[in-house]
Amino acid sequence: MLVAVPALASVPAQEPAPSQKPKTPPAAPRTTATSAPQTTSDAVTATVPETVTVTANRIPQDISKVGSQVTVVTQRDIELLQRRDLADLLAREPGLNMVRTGGPGGTGSIFMRGVNSNEVKVRLDGMDINDPSTPAGAFDTAQFLTDGLARVEILRGPQSGLYGADAMGGVIDMTTKQGQGPLHGFVRLEGGSYSTKNQTAGFSGSLHRFHYMVEVSHNHVGDYQAVPKAIRAQVHDHDVASNRNDNRTANVRLGYDVTDNFDLGFTAHLTQADYEYVADDYSSYPTLPSAQRNESDLKQAILRGTAHLKSFKGVFEQTLGVGYITYRRHDITAGDPEITSNRGDRLKVDWQGLTHLGHNGSFLVGYDYIRERIMTPVAAQTTTNAAWGQLEGHWHDILFGSANIRYDSNSRYGNYVTWRIAPAVKIPGTGLTLKASGGSGFHGPSLNQLFVSYPAYYSLANPNLRAERLLGFDAGFEERLLNGRLTFGADYYGNHVRNLINYALSGYNYTYVNVARAQTHGVEAFVDYRIIKSVDLRGTYTWTDATNRSTGAALVRRPRHKATASVIWTPTRRLSITPSLLYVSGWHDLDRYTSMSTIGHDYVTVNIAAEYKLADFVTLFARGDNLGNRYYENPVGYLQPGRSFYGGVTFGL
Repeated sequence: MLVAVPALASVPAQEPAPSQKPKTPPAAPRTTATSAPQTTSDAVTATVPETVTVTANRIPQDISKVGSQVTVVTQRDIELLQRRDLADLLAREPGLNMVRTGGPGGTGSIFMRGVNSNEVKVRLDGMDINDPSTPAGAFDTAQFLTDGLARVEILRGPQSGLYGADAMGGVIDMTTKQGQGPLHGFVRLEGGSYSTKNQTAGFSGSLHRFHYMVEVSHNHVGDYQAVPKAIRAQVHDHDVASNRNDNRTANVRLGYDVTDNFDLGFTAHLTQADYEYVADDYSSYPTLPSAQRNESDLKQAILRGTAHLKSFKGVFEQTLGVGYITYRRHDITAGDPEITSNRGDRLKVDWQGLTHLGHNGSFLVGYDYIRERIMTPVAAQTTTNAAWGQLEGHWHDILFGSANIRYDSNSRYGNYVTWRIAPAVKIPGTGLTLKASGGSGFHGPSLNQLFVSYPAYYSLANPNLRAERLLGFDAGFEERLLNGRLTFGADYYGNHVRNLINYALSGYNYTYVNVARAQTHGVEAFVDYRIIKSVDLRGTYTWTDATNRSTGAALVRRPRHKATASVIWTPTRRLSITPSLLYVSGWHDLDRYTSMSTIGHDYVTVNIAAEYKLADFVTLFARGDNLGNRYYENPVGYLQPGRSFYGGVTFGL
């Protein structure tokens, strides 16, 4: 697993808004790196080595030769940690603060380097998957499972120069597994605390030039109490309802190598989820939880097809992609006969051409067409046409660097030029690499902010909103010693944000306006020490300072300190044990029940995961989370899971 650094963020919604295991040793060392954005062909992305980043410069590169900060989480990392959903996986990564309204199924927000959650772009197999139907347009981790994922790359810093709108804080780029070799499959059964019952099955392989992967999952949590004890104690006339979640997800990846130089690819990620969560009683103040449940139903589809061609003996490569996502939500509020619906989609057509310049580097150009729509509660859309280019080069295995520029033209909020430069210098004979990057980013207003009004509630859309803008930089080092067994590094970053979109009173109505400014800066550090072949020690530390420059107040839900530690111990070939620790310091927040400013309390959680290969086709696994039974809320008003245990078996076919 490759390590990363701190993050920014935005305040998440409180609940759904009317909203073939590899043969490599399990203790393979995690590598930290720096990098800049990228989008290569899907066929390349799925097969690159673990020490290569694809997202940084949209071409496969050794992670030590890029100037931006990037973390790579591998398929084996996911298996060792046994994290079943994306929110749990990302919560342990440096530079990110994950906020989730309760347990599985609760609204999840990603805070990276202190910027708002809707200013972080999330992609799957080259397709942008931020939700166009929600008020803020952010990606919600609530119903995204890790099954089917081959790797997750976390690229920090402004990346709009390659990735366009929403990549102000960074990019999270996910890739699904690719089938290869003879037909093989598996079935995994898991159960545990909170009436958890999970089942996953899949098969993959290749036949001549055709390769395939199919995985289906059902995750069920039947009884989770998300209301803090102190709040429940105030309710005397009824029992407080608990939460439930049912998630059914399918992942498909198909590929066909038409010739040695031409291949076709197709991926699909389909989700249907039902989430029931405690309803609030607004007849009293402060608000109290009720005995009833609200319901939220999500249907999501992410589809993408690619055609990849190599020409002139591989000197020139080009990839044409067509992607489509759709989100459909139905929300039922207890006691309200009306069903609230939110529906939106995104169509993206993209092309990129890569010219290899021999030992000197590469030149990359591309074009994107993006159409975003909402169909309910109103019908509206915007279109974006964008062109971009990047020059990447290196000199004598000492100096490396990339520079990119992009022009976006949006039909509603105008034209924007963004850029990024990212140099890296390897000091000969020392194992030391100096890294830096700087660039600009922007985040366009959401379709809801532009077009959706609620006059009865004195809330109006603002079709004249401009995009939020950011300038950011980072600089740091990475040192490798003891023949690569010990790697450590650190970096300092800073971001200046303007034109932030706020919800404010204008005359007699509330509306969205470009008024706020923010500043974030911080330090990110990591160490990875493979003490002996069977023991790998990892640790990270993040310090973040995020301030509203208009008021001088600290931004909410941005912890100042975060630290993680883990050990991957493989005492035998059949057994692996992975204890881990997460520390998060206190933060400024808004209380769920009073809406008053408050302070979230710091917390430490200790977890352990283990697996034992009983036979070639049978693996037993177990994990314990929050072993110290730390009582904590994040965000304030939403109780997070206490001590819990899970276990199961995987049958390989």
